[in-house]
Amino acid sequence: MKGNKVFDGLKVADFAWVAVGPLVGQLLASFGATVVKVECHRYPDMIRVVGPFKDGISGINRGPFGTLPNANKYGISLDINKPRGQEVAKKLVAWADLVSDSMTPGTMAKWGLDYESCRKIKPDIIYYSTTMMGQHGPLNRFAGYGLQGAAYAGFCELTGLPDREPLTMVTPYTDLIAPQYLIVCVIAALLRRRKTGKGMYFDQSQVEAGITCLAPLVLDYVVNQRIASRMGSRDPYVAPHGTYPCRGVDRWVAIAVSTHQEWRAFCQVIGEPDWTKDPKFATLLARKENEDELDRLIGEWTKDYTAEQIMAMMQDAGVPAGVVETWEDAGNDPQLKHREHFNFLEHKEIGRHAYHSPAFKLSKTPAELRKASPCLGEDNEYVYQEILGLSDDEIAELLAEGAITTEADAPATISGL
Repeated sequence: MKGNKVFDGLKVADFAWVAVGPLVGQLLASFGATVVKVECHRYPDMIRVVGPFKDGISGINRGPFGTLPNANKYGISLDINKPRGQEVAKKLVAWADLVSDSMTPGTMAKWGLDYESCRKIKPDIIYYSTTMMGQHGPLNRFAGYGLQGAAYAGFCELTGLPDREPLTMVTPYTDLIAPQYLIVCVIAALLRRRKTGKGMYFDQSQVEAGITCLAPLVLDYVVNQRIASRMGSRDPYVAPHGTYPCRGVDRWVAIAVSTHQEWRAFCQVIGEPDWTKDPKFATLLARKENEDELDRLIGEWTKDYTAEQIMAMMQDAGVPAGVVETWEDAGNDPQLKHREHFNFLEHKEIGRHAYHSPAFKLSKTPAELRKASPCLGEDNEYVYQEILGLSDDEIAELLAEGAITTEADAPATISGL
């Protein structure tokens, strides 16, 4: 794969839906890969029907969640429930270096598109499956999304206040963890194929990917039989550790003090009031035993300053602190602007739209956001003619048979949402 992007020349047949698989494809595409996302108007990727929608007008091409994981990709509409649709999908596999699958176990096999079938089409194919629980085992058909994955992995039990019920995560957390493992596996498989000429199959459980981020708590249970549960914003080994009210409406700052040196610096920043000299706050153990009072006293100080002022004062003194940003704050954040995190592309239906850049930068082969996420079937002509080499007559036949779908094929409940 030669060129000015690290994945130039890599070809991806992206059958994955929703977030985990598509996020991997988007990352590959941002560094040069050619990625073709396969969808169908009759059964569109469900992430397309998640609001909010641009200008409050619903539609399968108008939701931001449908656009974010799919920038830089080509999008086709293909009904692989139909035999001719399966034939076209297999042509796409023959073209590709990598196949992605996030369907319920057994679904791709039903279409003749599982790994063993694809390997017969292209022996050196690299193929990944990502599902809630993995391809095998008593719960392999447990279906769900990142919300269910985060709950099953244990995150929700840890989220919230100790005297209240568990909370759902603000984000479908395992959807954001699992892709990081997949991209590493893809890179390893590409390096292996370069050396051996052999393809590879890997099977991911999104729940297991999430559990790895709770490894210390798992170890604590295995060794000490302690079961972790909710503790709000607190940490068992750090005090103070929390979010504190600031000047303004619903403004907050997060502060964490983990060493004696940081505690002394913290006390100096807040002016060393008399209570900081009280023995009940002198050590970490003492502060943990009096944490309710400690948090109350800190909050009385923070409320007279803006979150930005406190963050600057604490960081200048070497104390970890950060503004609890709103989405408006994030959009105007000077550091994110400096790193060009948000990039704007012109989407065919909703117009100028913000996209996330990769959170890391490669100096010699930088990422590039060059193409807005496709509307459903937007790139049919290019992919079917230029990539797969189908003739006009073949495309017309596929349209007539309903293998290539159009907006007219979308059910009223989907097209009108």
